Amino acid sequence: MTSSIFVRDSGDLRRISRELRAMDDKKLKAKFRRELRKAAQPLVPKVRQSIRNIPSQQAYSPDGLRAALSRATRVEVKTTGREAGVAIRVDGRKMPAHMKSLPSMVEGKKRWRHPVFGHDVWVDQPKQPYFYNVVRSAGVQARRAVNRVLDDISREIS
Repeated sequence: MTSSIFVRDSGDLRRISRELRAMDDKKLKAKFRRELRKAAQPLVPKVRQSIRNIPSQQAYSPDGLRAALSRATRVEVKTTGREAGVAIRVDGRKMPAHMKSLPSMVEGKKRWRHPVFGHDVWVDQPKQPYFYNVVRSAGVQARRAVNRVLDDISREIS
């Protein structure tokens, strides 16, 4: 499971992407993708910091769950198809094999139960929202930045 939030602008991104493909201008396409990525990139360190701030009885470790969640956080830009958009993603596919569903479980989208080490007892792990609150509060700036990119590229196309 992947936690993500998309920044889109009512079809403008798809329209501009279509026009760029029709123009077949590789430099302008590369600039468009680069600028979209740059607009959303400031959200990644905020999400990573939120992950590091998840309360734990263990100190932060580069081998632990919080480090794995942090490493799995990235920007994804897609400028083709119906799902054109910019996404900030904590990608379960980038997690270790036994942790792939944990991004959504830690956020609280799924129930998270696990055995207590060394005992035959299972416990419910409380959710620790780390993603949506951070992205929602910082997303306004990202949307503005994406809209500026869309406006700039539209002017270059025209």
